[in-house]
Amino acid sequence: MSAPAQIDPAQLSGLELLKFAMTLKDRPPFIGDLLGMEAETLEHGKVVFSLLTRQEFANPLGSTHGGICATLLDSVMGCAVHTTLEAGVGYSTLELKVNYIRAVPTDGRKLTATGTTIHVGRTTATAEGRVVDDQGRLVAHATTTCVIFR
Repeated sequence: MSAPAQIDPAQLSGLELLKFAMTLKDRPPFIGDLLGMEAETLEHGKVVFSLLTRQEFANPLGSTHGGICATLLDSVMGCAVHTTLEAGVGYSTLELKVNYIRAVPTDGRKLTATGTTIHVGRTTATAEGRVVDDQGRLVAHATTTCVIFR
């Protein structure tokens, strides 16, 4: 009986790499672990992550800090771009523009962020994102520009 084949992450497309990384038991930590993000959808050009708000996310006024939504949005939009890239190609956020629509309590509300690509070119990509609360109300929306490292 032969040993299972080893997977070389450098040979995986962006989508394959994300799917593979989410299944690893001993994967390296990432910002999503700190915030409790859960990957709900990983498709070509589309990513959905969610999290539950908590007291530690509070701003000085007692509602969820805007940085939580900004991090969710940066994550889903960047990962949406990543899903479109071929093996060995990287990216980084160049610009992030967030619009906040409503405050969110820190009482365990589920926030769901969806990121979708708008354009993926040779050196740059753009994407958009939306965060909704557990009642489907828009909380924040954003756009991003990413640089692609080929």
